[in-house]
Amino acid sequence: MTLASMTGFARVAGASPGFRWAWELKTVNAKGLDLRLRVAPGFDPIEAEARARLGQALTRGTCYATLSVQREAVVPEVRINQDLLNLLAKALASVSLAGGLQPASLDGLLGVRGVVEVRDKTEDEVELARAQEGVLDSLDESLAALVTMRRSEGQTLGQILSTRLDRLAALRLTADECPARAPEAIQAKLAETLALLAGQKNFDQNRLYQEALLLAAKADIREELDRLAAHIEAIAGLLEKGGPIGRRLDFLAQELGREANTLCAKSNDAGLTAIGLELRVEIEQFREQIQNIE
Repeated sequence: MTLASMTGFARVAGASPGFRWAWELKTVNAKGLDLRLRVAPGFDPIEAEARARLGQALTRGTCYATLSVQREAVVPEVRINQDLLNLLAKALASVSLAGGLQPASLDGLLGVRGVVEVRDKTEDEVELARAQEGVLDSLDESLAALVTMRRSEGQTLGQILSTRLDRLAALRLTADECPARAPEAIQAKLAETLALLAGQKNFDQNRLYQEALLLAAKADIREELDRLAAHIEAIAGLLEKGGPIGRRLDFLAQELGREANTLCAKSNDAGLTAIGLELRVEIEQFREQIQNIE
């Protein structure tokens, strides 16, 4: 499986007798999957199926899906009420005209209310059903295009993340090999601190013992380095596996940050502290990048 970004866009148009339509899909970052679907009037019956297909194709991100539909111009139906027209003609035939009046013409009779009816053509249910089926097919096309775009961006993000992960691994190795972690350096630092404490007036021997234990504990960052290595290895495995791994990457990035913070807090050497601070910067940048991973 490959990595996928949560951002993408796709637009697909289609047509069938009497209808033209277009799907527009846009996705952005989100903690979960949020589907925001709008369909054109008359296409409400397909909404449930459209949501199901969107949910199958996407696992994370806010998706704005909009269906716009245009109906082609329909020639209205014209109906002449023949019975009413005949009644009018018969009634007028029995009327005697005087004063130069002319008999009613056909266009005059057609102007009588109710003789001519103009109404919109009844919508063909078969055509509507065919259009609804075509709309769902177009949704599948737009989803395929959207997923392709998200995966393409995800592949680029994967390369960036791998580079940053290599940098984290290198910094972790540098911290492990830092001269300040050598037993001789730790012993010299401890002796210097204890000598300073011993030279103080009213010195408490119990405090000397406590300070020695504290310094020895702070000098040991083996545990933090081991956990950093474990998290880096876990992240590398996820990046290689691919798929919807954004949440797990975010969790591991938080754990990396926690270990880097502890390393800085325990460090009693300027060089080691500088490495820890650089680790924190790299981890924060790494975490920013994974916010867009599905």
